[in-house]
Amino acid sequence: MKYDFTTIMNREGKDAIAVDIIPIEGAQIKEGFTKIPMWVADMNFATAPSIQKAVIERVEHPAFGYFEPSEEYFDAIANWQKVRNGVEGITQEHIGYENGVLGCVTSALNAFTSQGEPILVHRPCYIGFLHVLEDLGRKIVYSDLKRDEDGVWRMDYEDMDRKIKENNIHFVIFCTPHNPTGRVWEKEEIEKAMEVYKANDCIVVSDEIWSDLILPGAKHIPTQSISEDAKQRTIAIYAPSKTFNLAGLIGSYHIIYNKYLRDKVQREGAITHYNSMNVLSMHALVGAYGKEGQEWVDELRQVISDNVDYAHEFILKNFEGVSLAKPQGTYMLYLDCTQWCEIHKTTMDELLKAGAGVGVIWQDGRPFGFPNTIRINLAVPHSLVIEAMDRLKKYVF
Repeated sequence: MKYDFTTIMNREGKDAIAVDIIPIEGAQIKEGFTKIPMWVADMNFATAPSIQKAVIERVEHPAFGYFEPSEEYFDAIANWQKVRNGVEGITQEHIGYENGVLGCVTSALNAFTSQGEPILVHRPCYIGFLHVLEDLGRKIVYSDLKRDEDGVWRMDYEDMDRKIKENNIHFVIFCTPHNPTGRVWEKEEIEKAMEVYKANDCIVVSDEIWSDLILPGAKHIPTQSISEDAKQRTIAIYAPSKTFNLAGLIGSYHIIYNKYLRDKVQREGAITHYNSMNVLSMHALVGAYGKEGQEWVDELRQVISDNVDYAHEFILKNFEGVSLAKPQGTYMLYLDCTQWCEIHKTTMDELLKAGAGVGVIWQDGRPFGFPNTIRINLAVPHSLVIEAMDRLKKYVF
């Protein structure tokens, strides 16, 4: 490969909660074990060289005053969406900066919903959505995803429609690709979901932050591309942060075609007076969304795919009582440990501590909404995936 995805970076002392924090209460790493960070959703790979180059070039100029987003910034986004997702016709007015996906979700909720209003989400559900909804005093209504006979996560359209009607819902949050299951929805699936939302006159916030990290055999379909109606009722949110490991720089963006939706979201975001772009974030995006960034992402996807293949096969072969669906996107695994805990008469808290005790810093999956689950981040060098699986087999499972 052209780019380095094998070096094990030392991130200690470099502003990284992935290595500085163990997110399991009471867990301690036993003597003799190194730490393998496999929890929070950032990557333990060096970012694309073009990003560092763009940021360094800007830092070399010694002034950082007020600025406006450049034409290059908007052109980079439009070109990225065209090349990666086949989307034509995005103009500057359709694009708006956001201080993170959750910031845009917050603006949209404040613009279009009221205190106590019910909002539909799929479960398991990204923790960030749940925190925002709880903080804003909205009522969370779940439509559970279900695994079919082949173990694939599916939406339950009848349940979605019923929950929307029963609760008089007019605002939904749609995650595509889905976090934490890693499901990449097919066109027909998104069409059916959007038919339900259209029939019930729902505004749709579509979180597509994982859209660049699609594994072989799957394809990301932008929600807004499904139909003209979907285009007009959807607030889509993207970011280079997951793709290029730039969460610490802050910087997402929305694509909104409907002027009414766009004006309301932008006005709500402007009220705070801090939904403003960082100049280095702008240059990082331009560096990311160029030719070299595209080449880097293509190699990254292969690395993640190899990690997923290895871990998925290893777990099914060696961890009896643990089930999981093979993700089609993201770099996360979502393990169901219900049967294993029953067989071994142990608790999830004990299991989580056991993994952390041997240095595998994984994440409690229960806050995403399903019991007895664990989320594992595979965006680490392949050698660490092998090491983590070996430790879990020998000392935990």
